[in-house]
Amino acid sequence: MAVSADPGQLREGRPFDPYGAHRDDPYSFLAGIGDAEPVFYAPLLGAWCVTRREDLIAVLRDDRSFSARDHNPRPTVPLPEDVSRMFRTWRGAGAVAVGSLDPPEHTRIREVLNAGFTPARVRAFEPTIRAIATDLVERAAVTAEFDFISAFAVPYALEVICRRLGVPNEYLDRCRTWSEQRIELMMLQRDGDPDLLRDCARGLMDFGAFARSLVRERLTAPRDDLISELLHEGRAGQTLTADEVAVQVPTLIFAGHMTCAEALGTILFQQLRSPGGWAEVVDGTIATRDLVEEGLRVDSPLAGMYRTAIRDVVVGDVHLAAGSRLLLLYGAAGRDSRAHACPAAFSPGTRSATHLAFGHGIHFCLGAGFARAELEIAVRAVATRMPGLTLAPGPPPRHRPVFPLRALTELRVRQ
Repeated sequence: MAVSADPGQLREGRPFDPYGAHRDDPYSFLAGIGDAEPVFYAPLLGAWCVTRREDLIAVLRDDRSFSARDHNPRPTVPLPEDVSRMFRTWRGAGAVAVGSLDPPEHTRIREVLNAGFTPARVRAFEPTIRAIATDLVERAAVTAEFDFISAFAVPYALEVICRRLGVPNEYLDRCRTWSEQRIELMMLQRDGDPDLLRDCARGLMDFGAFARSLVRERLTAPRDDLISELLHEGRAGQTLTADEVAVQVPTLIFAGHMTCAEALGTILFQQLRSPGGWAEVVDGTIATRDLVEEGLRVDSPLAGMYRTAIRDVVVGDVHLAAGSRLLLLYGAAGRDSRAHACPAAFSPGTRSATHLAFGHGIHFCLGAGFARAELEIAVRAVATRMPGLTLAPGPPPRHRPVFPLRALTELRVRQ
């Protein structure tokens, strides 16, 4: 029987703290309450957390009842007024990225963007991805012990998406800095230095200006890159305006490299600490595709995404009023005991690794095929060049307090 839920009456909620107590392992907490309370209120997040796979899919399929307009995390403390203004407007006046659009606007923009990530486009770009992976793994290999995240995962993922877009290499470091500044503002959990926050906001203003200038260049002088394709080729005669493309560029850079780098770190960490170790990847006992899919299932690089109820709805057995904010926990769905016999075990190749790491429904990750190819190519490059890879001695790696991203601070390895 469905029950009504009122955060005012349930202000104690559930003490889910993915920034503190549950930062490294949110899944034990979620598994402990998942069967009895698959939809629960988390005061720290100001949202109703949805953990059960079938409930997540139902929400993601229902774009008439749930809006993606406010899908990003919010800072939990007020930003200075000038910082808040820049944070709202850095993309441009009235500009909205595709992930924050609802139909019908979403449908038109998404259709054109999809054309840039078709299987044929991905296959054509794979030689470039392999060249980037080979170059970076050779650079990392000169050191016996190194941090896999900073030496390979982040620069690899960043260069791949920027090369696909057509971002010049001299801007790679700035794109990384701008992405970190966005995280700082979007996920601020405590009062920070106002001057530092202003630096972050000004950085985002520069990010938006850079995207617009790059798009203007490609509008008059197209090249062999995604920005040019969106402006000049499109699908069935449809293209995007310069302003529409410029809005998407920062999101494609941010999401395109952050989640891939995070997934690579998790995949290597899980396999390196498993009984078979890296040798099972090197000798082909574990297929690369199986390793990637299981890594995405067991710890999704994007632990969840927010939605807002447009009208009164029932999720699971809970009545939620219009305006309620929901956090759809993709990572928890990957460990749903209803869908997996051994949900917490990392065991690539022994079963179908079904997951929601790329979402579901109309907002399913448009670069999913690209990301899978990118992850598999990276794993193969590392396995080929570093067959003896192991975890370096020391305490286990920790996660950054940037939920719902699942990012390791570092991953020390030896070859």
